[in-house]
Amino acid sequence: LKPFWLKPFWLKLTARGRRRPHRPRRPPLRWACVRARRRGLGAMGANKVVQKSKEAKMKAAMAGGRSKKKKWAKGKVKEKLANMVMFDKATYDKMMKEIPKAKLITPAVVSERLKVNGSVARQAIRHLEEKGLIQVVGEKSAKMLIYTRKVGGDE
Repeated sequence: LKPFWLKPFWLKLTARGRRRPHRPRRPPLRWACVRARRRGLGAMGANKVVQKSKEAKMKAAMAGGRSKKKKWAKGKVKEKLANMVMFDKATYDKMMKEIPKAKLITPAVVSERLKVNGSVARQAIRHLEEKGLIQVVGEKSAKMLIYTRKVGGDE
């Protein structure tokens, strides 16, 4: 063991004998001092800020004090879709004509093409499957409805 004067001054032995950096603790500050320090006023009452008159405040506000603030870039705004919640005659005919010819048929595709709600698109797919115009791809799952057009004869 070295004598204490040969050890680095910034390491201090703890009760268990482990070394840890020694940092002297700062005495707790009063809240007024903390607020003043955060505002950058230094010591309390050292330099008082002169209050502006109402006219001076109004002039500053009218001069465009807001323009100094940082402008944040606006995020991309998704356009609101006005999808139908029921089939009308024209949309139903379009569905019966176009959808069975598509290679990939999912609720998202049907909703996009016919501009209908997702729930209406799911019902449309079920309706086309009952009629035998489309067939399921892979195992049938309620979570992912993936269909394709009917190819060739019945399998």
